[in-house]
Amino acid sequence: MLFCSLEFLFFFAALLLVYWLIPWRQPRIWLLLAASFYFYAAWNTWLAILISATTALDYLIALGMDRNASEVRRKVLLVVSLVMNLGMLCYFKYANFFLQSLAQALHAMGASASLPLLRVMLPIGISFYTFEAINYTVDVYRRRVPAERNLGHFMLFVLFFPHLVAGPIVRARDFLPQIKRRKRFSWPRMHLGAQFFFLGLFKKLAIADRMALFVDPVFANPHACGPATVWLAVIAYALQIYCDFSGYTDMAIGAAHMLGYKLALNFNIPYVSANVSEFWRRWHISLSSWLRDYLFIPLGGSRGGSWKTNRNLLITMSLGGLWHGASWTFVVWGVLHGVLLIVHKAFQDFCKSRPRLDRALQSLPGTLLRMAVTFLSVCVGWVFFRATTFTIAATVLRQMVSFQHSWAGKPMPHFGIVLMIALVFLCHLARRFDLWRKWQVHLPAPMLGFSYAAAVTLALFLAPSGAKPFIYFQF
Repeated sequence: MLFCSLEFLFFFAALLLVYWLIPWRQPRIWLLLAASFYFYAAWNTWLAILISATTALDYLIALGMDRNASEVRRKVLLVVSLVMNLGMLCYFKYANFFLQSLAQALHAMGASASLPLLRVMLPIGISFYTFEAINYTVDVYRRRVPAERNLGHFMLFVLFFPHLVAGPIVRARDFLPQIKRRKRFSWPRMHLGAQFFFLGLFKKLAIADRMALFVDPVFANPHACGPATVWLAVIAYALQIYCDFSGYTDMAIGAAHMLGYKLALNFNIPYVSANVSEFWRRWHISLSSWLRDYLFIPLGGSRGGSWKTNRNLLITMSLGGLWHGASWTFVVWGVLHGVLLIVHKAFQDFCKSRPRLDRALQSLPGTLLRMAVTFLSVCVGWVFFRATTFTIAATVLRQMVSFQHSWAGKPMPHFGIVLMIALVFLCHLARRFDLWRKWQVHLPAPMLGFSYAAAVTLALFLAPSGAKPFIYFQF
């Protein structure tokens, strides 16, 4: 049930009406829980039951840890939870990937091996709710949060449909207290939620899905395209994945606001980042903070010298790449970002002992240069993220620097793509300098309402026929 589909809009409108007509808190919670189960079961009922069952087990395990004073028993319970959640993730998402990789490795060594593949269906969003369950049990083990006593509250934390399938990754200490708060209908909050939702809808339909019409043919046959076309396709994919994922997040945040809940900000204009470290503070914030708190810091973080810090960065980013998908191209994408983070840290240390260079880079021209280099580095990484094989990735990269063919290559609708890229760039600048918030205060309500209606109409007009699934549904 896609957020941008009529089916979801009817479902959400009906839920919203009934939800605010119910005056009692507990029935509202059970209504949300039933709606969340239905939302996921609309895709696959058995997997919705499986997620509910593992969530109930995590609830019992956390209660056992909270009530047990023995450190050994608490650690055993934590290990049981981690094995269950990571085991489910590995079985559904990575089992066939590892089997195929093993078969390819044996074949490369001259051995003939035919390993049977498992017939499994990948649950949508399994990586997201697995990380949420791990965050909860680890925090209970560390005594950072008490175990939730109410099963319905805990299940709603994991199954809450706005963030269920593609995040943002929610922390128990942020969401569980919201369930207990009394909620009153608020027009300003409904207005805020509608703003987020329509912004996300516009990003998805008017930009991301339009970009896909240009990106997909180029990555399907990069040999036939010249450098200009390939460069535009890579930049278009950078916009596609940003508008697709941040569009989903905006719609999730908006839907949650309209129900009286607040989800964490997940994107903060990442393409104006002046270095790759800043990029990861602005891109998929809930994942980068999760990897920092539950992987990088437990590995040792920045303690122990440069070598260990660099090792921890590489491990964290490599596993972060693998988290995105069961393919070695994702691992390479993660390794590349790990290397970029290491290089940035080394260059930062280099600049500290050279004040003139540091001042030049901190100036406006220097900052613009750093932003351009960062964006270029991120776009190179997106090539591995988008390509389904290393052969396609290598061909795209080769075409980007090739001057042996015609610059344009296969005819493509360049003008519309350039206009869309310019539009997103201007929106980034407006957001960077907070212009929209300043303008919004002075605009009359009818004009604001007209602008929202125009944005929705334009999104529906520009949307290609047939809604495309969100990119991050596969993760």
